[in-house]
Amino acid sequence: MRDQRDQHPWRLGPRGRRWLDGLLVAFVIVVGGMGHVVTGQPVATAFTVAEALPLLWRRRHPWTVFLTVAAVSALQAWAYDQPAAGQLAFPIAVYSVARWSPRWQGVTALLVGYVGALVAATRWLYGFGAGDLSPSNLAPYTVTIGAIVTAAWALGSAAQSRERYVASLVARAEQAERMAEREVELAARDERSRIAREMHDVVAHGLSVMVVQADGARYAAAKDPDVAVGTLETISATGREALTEMRRLLGLLREGDTGVAPQPGLDDVRHLVDEARASGMRVAAELPEPAPDVPDGVGLAAYRIVQEALTNVRKHAGPDAAVDVRVAVDRGVAVDVRDDGRGAAARADGRGLGLVGMRERAAVHGGTLEAGPAPGGGFAVSARLPL
Repeated sequence: MRDQRDQHPWRLGPRGRRWLDGLLVAFVIVVGGMGHVVTGQPVATAFTVAEALPLLWRRRHPWTVFLTVAAVSALQAWAYDQPAAGQLAFPIAVYSVARWSPRWQGVTALLVGYVGALVAATRWLYGFGAGDLSPSNLAPYTVTIGAIVTAAWALGSAAQSRERYVASLVARAEQAERMAEREVELAARDERSRIAREMHDVVAHGLSVMVVQADGARYAAAKDPDVAVGTLETISATGREALTEMRRLLGLLREGDTGVAPQPGLDDVRHLVDEARASGMRVAAELPEPAPDVPDGVGLAAYRIVQEALTNVRKHAGPDAAVDVRVAVDRGVAVDVRDDGRGAAARADGRGLGLVGMRERAAVHGGTLEAGPAPGGGFAVSARLPL
């Protein structure tokens, strides 16, 4: 997660904003008020203080501050007929409303400012002793004051629009970041599921072969030691192969090259058949020779489906079960594994992942898999993987 300072534009903190508002109020009061004191205008000094002080709360309560400043300015126009430094607070209040208040309040402040510009221009002409209130005399004052109010409102409105735009960009960036994190999490979950399926197939197949071979070696050791030696060699080779595949799968969890053999493919199905025959299983196979080139993922899926199907035969079909393995490649890869044992009637422990894993492998490549009791007895697995 990135630091929040990298996500948001630079801006004053709470302490900096308080200092800025305090300095602004101090400038209006000290510079303007002291000028009125020097020129002997105590009324102007009082109005300057009354108009400037509310600006300390202009960020938290901009509308209330504006109404207060506008009321004091109206009172000043009635009680005092000359400009005062405190009237600088009026455009600042208009800016604050346009900056931090709803849009309708900003527009209202702008219209009030236009009315105030006309009132102030009229009052000042009386104060300066100009009795002629013709448009030619009123226009310069009114337009000047109105321009100042308009500029303050425009700056505040633009700042509010920019803040909303920046906030929307930040919100979209944060949403995109959350979505990216979610996608990474989902990808990691899918990868863990894939590795779990691979580990299940490797361990279940390897151990089932080793158990069958070990049982055979135990019985053969007493009668024919040579057969036992060959069986033990098969057990050793199967164990090494399983360890090699497990190292490859565990290497997927680490960064960098795993340094082990590539994943098995369609041409390795023949090795599964030979291994099953060596373990004593009766296997009839119809495999393409030579194995055609298919995408690596499809080849691996076909290999794992055959591997898991043979493992289930060893576990559930019972002794002396015969298996028929067929693999064909045309517009897709067709895999059929059927046995004549009692696998369909075997009692499952409810914890197996084999059939679920085979269906998931087929679905990943847009294929289908059917598994269930075969007509006439036994169990059949049929998968179709499009190319």
